[in-house]
Amino acid sequence: MSHKVFDVIIVGGGPSGASCAIKLADANLKVALLEKALFPRDKTCGDALSVDVVNQVKILSPVLEQQFAEMSNKIASYGVKIVAPNQKHVDIPFIHKGNKSFGYISPRLDFDNLLFQHAKALPTIDTFENCTVTKVATNSSGVTVDTNLGSFSAKLVIGADGAHSVVQKHLGDIQVEKDHYCAGLRVYYENVASFHEENFIELHYFNEILPGYLWVFPLAGNKANVGIGVLSSVVSKHKLNLKDVLQKLINNHPHLKERFKDARPLETVKGYGLPLGSKKRNISGERFLLTGDAAALIDPFTGEGIANAIRSGRVAADHAIRCFEQQQFSAAFNKAYDKEIYRRMWGELKISRLLQQLVRYPWAFNFAVKRAQESKYIQQFLIDALSNIEKKKKILFKPGFYLSMLFR
Repeated sequence: MSHKVFDVIIVGGGPSGASCAIKLADANLKVALLEKALFPRDKTCGDALSVDVVNQVKILSPVLEQQFAEMSNKIASYGVKIVAPNQKHVDIPFIHKGNKSFGYISPRLDFDNLLFQHAKALPTIDTFENCTVTKVATNSSGVTVDTNLGSFSAKLVIGADGAHSVVQKHLGDIQVEKDHYCAGLRVYYENVASFHEENFIELHYFNEILPGYLWVFPLAGNKANVGIGVLSSVVSKHKLNLKDVLQKLINNHPHLKERFKDARPLETVKGYGLPLGSKKRNISGERFLLTGDAAALIDPFTGEGIANAIRSGRVAADHAIRCFEQQQFSAAFNKAYDKEIYRRMWGELKISRLLQQLVRYPWAFNFAVKRAQESKYIQQFLIDALSNIEKKKKILFKPGFYLSMLFR
């Protein structure tokens, strides 16, 4: 079989891999982007694209920003509805810098394809679809990647191949830990009733799945993305059959069954795993970097991972360029990548872990939502928390905030 030589090999063409390739396109490096599927391909996900995702797309490329603006199969979402275990809820609009803001909801089939096709069209990026990686190995002179299309070699490999990363499996040391891993299900529906007029995404928290939640996200064309995400430790402890839990809640819960009485599933239930960014890991080593889900950078509270995937792809590209500038590919040199990733992301991931721990307790969650309904101060905090990480840090770690929860 053939053997191809590159400077950088990116394994995985999802948001982190495609973003990394886009950032490397002008670096005067030979870059191979290997993808096991043929795009467009589905990705089991909630399909919500946060305000941060939109901003990351803008940073990547003005052309890509315009292509995203013209992408038809998406709808704008102007906020989130959080439903506590006692079924009281609070609506939180998206506000950015004092102005009304919005994210989008779009099937990953379309969004991921947009990023991949943009990367594929770049003349300095060689893409290989239907390319299944079977082995990744390093040696003193480089890294070798064996695939069904032949072998590839390079100075550096970037693992952007998701939760079940082959690069991580062969070169890394990240273990599946049930308290830092989430099990999820998704099913597309049509004719789900009674969405917010501004397409708020919905997070429904129930006692039996805390700190997880059931989500209902509106989509274009009278469709909806419906799913459930629960910590693997909770699934194991209570021996939950998530498919049964999801269907029972949809069919029987008073606040859901009326909305779903005329709804029809458009597919069988799809399952997936989410490696959560609730602890720091080693995400690089000798001649390799990990990005996105392969680096376990998913928000432990919301389950959102797309923005951090794109961001980590950008950071990985910047670090790769420095590797070649200094001809340094060692584990020690690549530790700078880990430091930069966590410098940018750990503050928010740590707070999300704290919030995840807090919502384990139904009484606390019910109380917090009740206070949010009553207090403009708490409502403003929640708005700020969704748009301003620095403000969220300052408020959450101030004892006075918790006093205000009681008395304001």
